[in-house]
Amino acid sequence: MNNMIRKGCIVLSCCMIFLTSCQTSNPNSNSETSTPSTDLENLEFVEQLDFGWNLGDTLDVCNADRDNDGKIDENSTTVDETLWGNPMATQELFQSLKDNGVDSVRIPITWRDHLDESNTIDTDWLNRVQEVVDYAYNLDMFVIINVHHDGGGDPNFGAWIRNASSNKEEIMDKYTTIWQQIANRFQDYDEKLIFESMNEVGFDDLNQHDAYRLLNEFNQTFVDLIRNSSSNNPNRYLLIAGYWTDIDMTCSNYFVMPEDTSNKCIVSVHYYTPWEFCTTNVNTTWGTQGEVNVMENQVQKLVDKFINNGIPVIVGEYGVGYGTELNSQVLFCETFTKFCHDNGIPTFFWDNGQEVDRTTYEWRTPQILEAIQKSTNTKH
Repeated sequence: MNNMIRKGCIVLSCCMIFLTSCQTSNPNSNSETSTPSTDLENLEFVEQLDFGWNLGDTLDVCNADRDNDGKIDENSTTVDETLWGNPMATQELFQSLKDNGVDSVRIPITWRDHLDESNTIDTDWLNRVQEVVDYAYNLDMFVIINVHHDGGGDPNFGAWIRNASSNKEEIMDKYTTIWQQIANRFQDYDEKLIFESMNEVGFDDLNQHDAYRLLNEFNQTFVDLIRNSSSNNPNRYLLIAGYWTDIDMTCSNYFVMPEDTSNKCIVSVHYYTPWEFCTTNVNTTWGTQGEVNVMENQVQKLVDKFINNGIPVIVGEYGVGYGTELNSQVLFCETFTKFCHDNGIPTFFWDNGQEVDRTTYEWRTPQILEAIQKSTNTKH
């Protein structure tokens, strides 16, 4: 089935399963209620996000065991965004991104080194987070913010959300306290600011049923909290973390999307397949027909499970291993973004500073930039 036919079938399917949600207040309307969102409207909203990019290793930095050797790599008493080697983000960085066609940015944020004993976020850190968000938001870009290495990573080295498998009440209280502060600070931002519940979290120390149930509970708590907060939050789009944000695990029937009075939830997954090419450089080439088929099949799983049922999807991270063959890197990025774009799934390239030079703002591999521009039909 070609892409135009497939996309037409998706829209037809969405129309056939047309659902309405409860009425919610619209901060941009003079009336007290707004027209309920529909599944088709949600898919159309997400399709506005074309070229996505991650501000990696910046606001998500933390004292952590990054090389997995059992020892903390950093032990700084003052954690700022330069801890992992990148300079501070600037307005010029985001302007250069937009000039190159990037219309959507994901800003991963780790909060754990900026909390006092009552889990109150340090004011200077929260102010800086808002300043960086504004760099993109004020350029009319879509922005995603989250709770990042508070969840993703080793619980023995700070990934505290994963300790909920043995201490749910305390961890859930900490989680809600942090999100209440984030929601309050950004409550007046419009729908171009998207909240993401967490990053790459699973509870594999529990049995499968309990593990998924705990993740589902976190996601439901997140949605309930945002919907019960103020200003634009009751009607904000929310990005719901899949199990480990893994496509196969998230397509499991154990994973349940939260109930949402506004019907504005989006599934969050990541794509680093094959791992040996995307991260470890064990495989230096990519592009056999078999590898392309695996990629297409993974995207199709998202279409079958979510898109065809009116549930939008965002691939919050994908990337390639540097040191691998250039042509393979370019082919991987172009093929993946096109498969996703043609099915209405935005993709966000993971960049920890290896691709976009954070001082000159130039893409170190312009072929990757051109490949993503081509596959997403974004301007040069």
